[in-house]
Amino acid sequence: MLSWQQARELILNLSTPLGSEVVELSKSLDRVLVSDITAMRMLPPWDNSAMDGYAVRVSDCNEDEPLSVGGTIAAGHPAGQPLPQRTALRIMTGAPIPDGADAVIMREEATEQDGHVRFVKQPRLGQHIRHAGEDVRVGNTVLAAGSRLGPGELGLLAALGRLLVGVHRRPQVAIVSTGDELVTADEQPQSGQIVNSNAHCLLALVERSGGVGRILPIARDSKDDLMRCLGEAFAADVVISSGGVSVGDFDFVKEVFAQLGAKERFFRVAMKPGKPLVFSTIEHRGRQTLVFGLPGNPASSLVSFELFVFPALRRLLGLAATEAAHPIALVRLSEPIRPDRERTHFTRALVTRSATSPFELWARPLTQQGSGMLRSLVGMNALIEVPPGEATLPIGSELCASLLTAI
Repeated sequence: MLSWQQARELILNLSTPLGSEVVELSKSLDRVLVSDITAMRMLPPWDNSAMDGYAVRVSDCNEDEPLSVGGTIAAGHPAGQPLPQRTALRIMTGAPIPDGADAVIMREEATEQDGHVRFVKQPRLGQHIRHAGEDVRVGNTVLAAGSRLGPGELGLLAALGRLLVGVHRRPQVAIVSTGDELVTADEQPQSGQIVNSNAHCLLALVERSGGVGRILPIARDSKDDLMRCLGEAFAADVVISSGGVSVGDFDFVKEVFAQLGAKERFFRVAMKPGKPLVFSTIEHRGRQTLVFGLPGNPASSLVSFELFVFPALRRLLGLAATEAAHPIALVRLSEPIRPDRERTHFTRALVTRSATSPFELWARPLTQQGSGMLRSLVGMNALIEVPPGEATLPIGSELCASLLTAI
């Protein structure tokens, strides 16, 4: 049986970034570039003022003699004529520097009266001037392939006039829930039936990961129905099934995967919850589909997704393997935890910052950690990695946790 680290490494090694598509800049947030972006223009495009103040020639400035004020240069308007000798021009932030000026003096350091202006101190050559190309020069590589596009990156691309961007395609994900006991959320469960909550939880997780999810009809506990549902699902980049992967009399998912041509990469992981998990790959229409058979219990399904499916989807989006998984942080326990004797236990928890030290994180395990407990998924933002052991871990113990959201 693989450790969870070995299982994830194997999955990431088999997850190759998807091909490219061109999208509008306004729709490219959190997408990943397929190629370098080279600047075709300078930023800033011309020398401009970094302050509201006065454009001057340093050699004209003398603390004892005022300069004449020759007018105003507003942002968005050309500078006009060169700066006359012994003259200052009012200038606004972002306005172009006139020829002849070599410094800007802040308005707060000047006193203007009767068409003349005096300055508190002698200016330095080049002060408060943003020079053309000091941010970006033509030919600079401003963003490398594999960069994730955040708000700052989008702002830079807009400034460079790049309104179309080549990015990796978002993975298409098919979600199949299995089991005779399942009904859809708009049905009233009868005796022995439960609502298919996993599909909606998994769909939300897929969308948050950057994928495009689609819930397929429930697959019943028969090989024929599983063959039909899963056969349709294999047209996606990723297939996620939940349920039917253990060793019960009606757990046919592994067998059906194999009959459909999927190559099993591993079955079962030494972790709790989520031990009965199968990962396979299948060649479908000239490309590889990743196939995850997750456990049916809600907590097991979610934990397995966060540890294994999430990094796979992020890798398909184009992120490097080292960036794909959730960030890991050291946390201190606010309540004691009893480890599992044999397996790593991923405990659902709420992590918060210390009131006295913002760099210190405290983790409160959520109640009712059973694999079927839906309430244990509410409010969680982290999975604490609790190594196997015999002794109860006391309050204050330091452990690693996967942070599922920003803290």
